[in-house]
Amino acid sequence: MRKLLIILCMLPILANAQDDNKFKKGLKKTFKYATFYGAVNGGNSVSDVDVFSVTNGLETQTVKTPFDYSITFGVRKIARLGYENRANTFYNGTEKSFSDAATIGKVKGFEFLFEGELARQQGTKFINQNHFLRYVADNWIAKVEYLQDGFADIEYFEASERYRYKIGKKFSFNIGAAQRIAEPYGYDPLEEWMLSNGNLHYTDLAIQEGYSIEFDGMGGVTYYNPSGGLVAENTQIWEGVVIPEMLSNYTEKKRDQLDQIIQHSLVVGFDFYHYEKKWWLHSWGNLMPYHYDDDSQYSYHKYNDGQWLDYSGGLIFGYNFSKSLGVFLEGKYNKYWNRNWHDFSVGVNYVIR
Repeated sequence: MRKLLIILCMLPILANAQDDNKFKKGLKKTFKYATFYGAVNGGNSVSDVDVFSVTNGLETQTVKTPFDYSITFGVRKIARLGYENRANTFYNGTEKSFSDAATIGKVKGFEFLFEGELARQQGTKFINQNHFLRYVADNWIAKVEYLQDGFADIEYFEASERYRYKIGKKFSFNIGAAQRIAEPYGYDPLEEWMLSNGNLHYTDLAIQEGYSIEFDGMGGVTYYNPSGGLVAENTQIWEGVVIPEMLSNYTEKKRDQLDQIIQHSLVVGFDFYHYEKKWWLHSWGNLMPYHYDDDSQYSYHKYNDGQWLDYSGGLIFGYNFSKSLGVFLEGKYNKYWNRNWHDFSVGVNYVIR
């Protein structure tokens, strides 16, 4: 997908590259005002925690969490809106603008963002990516996006082509088609292991996955992992620690084995932008009320019993009561395939003058 996005990014250049001189001009025009950046950020995580046990006398174990970090690389060419200020001299990868998710930017024409991040937070590693290409004209919009959010466990590629109808200079509607490529969300690998009473046949599943159980004939039992290592000497540890880990690994493995599927959807949306120094409002929304059912084995229609609503939106509001006092509200919300992820920020600023 990333290669596809890079190729699409180069299309405006290649279209004009009939000779070397035009190629250089096209390259310069495409990346003019773009910023390439890379940064490593880090800091301490949660403090060490002492865990006590009295099973075999008093025992103390210290749980240490490694430091947090993020490694970010990217390139962006997105015009800043009136309410946005460049806070830092250099981009360090920690800048997050809610307006990046908007359907329409400040200027007409071509804008893009490519950003990848490897992060560790409280000992857990995540890969986050956000890449998009956007072209906005007076009466049409085209956008290609690839998103991977490790925190929300969501990953998809999306393209949309929309007709845009403007009402004045601040408000517009849009309607068109969207195509999304993603894993078959809704698929439950554990469904085939469910018993008629609603319980999970986890023992048979564990044995299939290579675990083994040995009884000593005197009521004792030991459990071994697929490598033959001892993992539990009682049922409590087996069911409370080993089985949850086995189920997590199994579901992740089964999901990774499936091919990604494409979903065609109808999309409608709006965008509103007003800015003046005293107050500003930027809002946008997208709704996918209808999705084509190709009747494939892993179609989400089967898991959802028919149609469903996918939507996303954002709101950025600021108001200055005076030169000293101001309030703000910013946020965005997404819900795809009944999976949701969101960010928000709300607060007040008071400057003593």
